[in-house]
Amino acid sequence: METITKKRRGGDMETITAVATPKTDMTSISFIAPYMPIICGIADYTGFITRECSPGTWSVLSFDLDNYGVPLSSWQARPGDPVQYCIPSRWDFSASSVLEALNPDRHQVLWFQHEFGIWSNSEGFVGMLRDLDYPKVVTLHTLHFQSNETVYGLRRQEYSFLRMLLPHTDAITVFSNGVYKAVTQAFTEYADKVHVLRHGTHLYPAVSTMSRVEAKERLHEYLVFETELNMASKDRLEQQRILLDPETTLVGGAGFITGSKGIDLLYYARDELQEMLPGRKIAAVYVGQLREPDNTIDAKGAAQLRAKCNGSGQFFLQTYMPVHMLALLLRALDVHFYWPSDCTQSGIVAHALGAGATIACRDMEGVGETVKLAGGLAHADLGKLLVDIKELIVDPRLSSQVSESALRYAEKFSWRNQAWRHFELAEKLCPPRVHSLLSASSLDADTSARGEPSLVV
Repeated sequence: METITKKRRGGDMETITAVATPKTDMTSISFIAPYMPIICGIADYTGFITRECSPGTWSVLSFDLDNYGVPLSSWQARPGDPVQYCIPSRWDFSASSVLEALNPDRHQVLWFQHEFGIWSNSEGFVGMLRDLDYPKVVTLHTLHFQSNETVYGLRRQEYSFLRMLLPHTDAITVFSNGVYKAVTQAFTEYADKVHVLRHGTHLYPAVSTMSRVEAKERLHEYLVFETELNMASKDRLEQQRILLDPETTLVGGAGFITGSKGIDLLYYARDELQEMLPGRKIAAVYVGQLREPDNTIDAKGAAQLRAKCNGSGQFFLQTYMPVHMLALLLRALDVHFYWPSDCTQSGIVAHALGAGATIACRDMEGVGETVKLAGGLAHADLGKLLVDIKELIVDPRLSSQVSESALRYAEKFSWRNQAWRHFELAEKLCPPRVHSLLSASSLDADTSARGEPSLVV
């Protein structure tokens, strides 16, 4: 803020408080992506990155909220945030809708967040980039590197899109070494345009330092007394006391309820572990909500899980978890189990790492690579993963080592550090240098109380 005092014509002094205009020689990033209150993982991703950037160094150009076609959350952009909902829709976008919203006096990089469900017209997307005479970066959220569709591990649609895209962008960023290798092998002539910029992770110091006993007790109180769960589920939680019994090992998961998350395998894993360790009490719990309430297939699957998995040692709890309680849940789990059928990255893993969770997952694409780098358990074979989980349950020291390694990874790739790395790349593409990139407030690592966007998976 800037305070200016000037004299009126009548001689009186007038004090005016105004927002200081950023210097025109400052590099900024204009993120072009879904943004809150749109409910989707990429909207959340953009929110987490911009939250860590200083005023004057960023802006967001998002989609018209009336035409985006998905539910909206109660989260709103903060007052004063430089966000414009100027792109007509996912099916109607062009360079002109972007150019009309840009400040032409700024040194800026246009940074697109890409996923095929958001930018379904690949030819139109590349045409838009071709017509924008600014440095351009595209973050590709859903590239594969273990597909059988091409010799590189990319899917055919992805290969075709990259072949069109790479000549017309200055850089692309990918989340994993596996994707980096696939893209650079497929397009060796554009290897210098490909950069690994890992998915950001959350930090929850108040939660990650909490004992699992305390986390379970708090979670029990929340689920029984503060959620809209039906009384039958609450009564079963009270009766079985899976969160209050120190002798019960809790294996579980959380997040959006979709068919690709492999939620039913959580209960299979619990039964297998119980057979391996007959002298122990093992319970399974999943807490989440439907990503798309109108999706009849997912709604039917959730109904089947509610009917089947609310018995002895098995709980499927369909309810919303605010971000601070999501972190607590992930901390409370003795094992965070994740076995998706199709996944490249996972927002829920980003939360779990910052909560110091003990993660055991399928070694698939970027999720498997991330969990292995973070010191968690990842196997392509479910049976082998269950054997490793058994060892964690038997030896608490191993569980502690996995949890501590997760926290070290989360600190290294926190949203604050990843925001900084965005500007490092932007500087290379659009000098001169950015000064004071990150606000002092971003030093507060525990952001759960700041009003984060919706839960992401």
